[in-house]
Amino acid sequence: MRLMQLSRESLNFPPPEMALREPNGLLAMGGDLSLPRLLSAYQRGIFPWFSPGDPILWWSPDPRAVLWPQKFHLSRSMKRFHQRSPYRVTLNQSFSEVVEGCASDRQEGTWITPAVKHAWQQLFDAGEAQSIEVWHDKELVGGMYGLALGQIFCGESMFSRCENASKTALLVFSRYFLQQGGRLIDCQVLNPHTASLGAEEMSRADYLKQLDLLAKQPLPPECWRQQTLF
Repeated sequence: MRLMQLSRESLNFPPPEMALREPNGLLAMGGDLSLPRLLSAYQRGIFPWFSPGDPILWWSPDPRAVLWPQKFHLSRSMKRFHQRSPYRVTLNQSFSEVVEGCASDRQEGTWITPAVKHAWQQLFDAGEAQSIEVWHDKELVGGMYGLALGQIFCGESMFSRCENASKTALLVFSRYFLQQGGRLIDCQVLNPHTASLGAEEMSRADYLKQLDLLAKQPLPPECWRQQTLF
């Protein structure tokens, strides 16, 4: 199957069902990282991921990794750690620093290029993207960021510089998101870290059904205001 080349003049995407099986989920290439295109992509269950220097690649894998917030797996050791946690967790207080942390704290390199950082900053400035920060005293030691679509949160990336910092971010956010009416966290592709925290695989067809249903259910606007969560 030929890979579709996106036009900068159109926000149209091919149906996710047309994505390749190998590599799993590759759907299209090209286009840009403009705010309208990114919103259009995530609303259709599509996300960009590519290496620096390569064309923009768009994906919709099958299966999809998701986390039901109420199914977050809290191990005994993590429960003990959290009970005496040295961390403070905030919402939307240092978005750019979280994105930078996700970009720089990777031994294998990163796809979060300056253009990607700029694109996500635009999403944040427009009130479409969110960040969760984990602090030890005044130092940012972990966090995650993503995009909320109604009752779904599309998690994009996370990082950790201290023990259990990223786990703390996801734990605290899962509880808060559920409390606010959130139903599902998109983890894109399953990996050992997210699997250990309770993420599971869902068929693309089922994910798209959930997306169509839950993205139409808004959360209270005040739930995304800057605040301390823990």
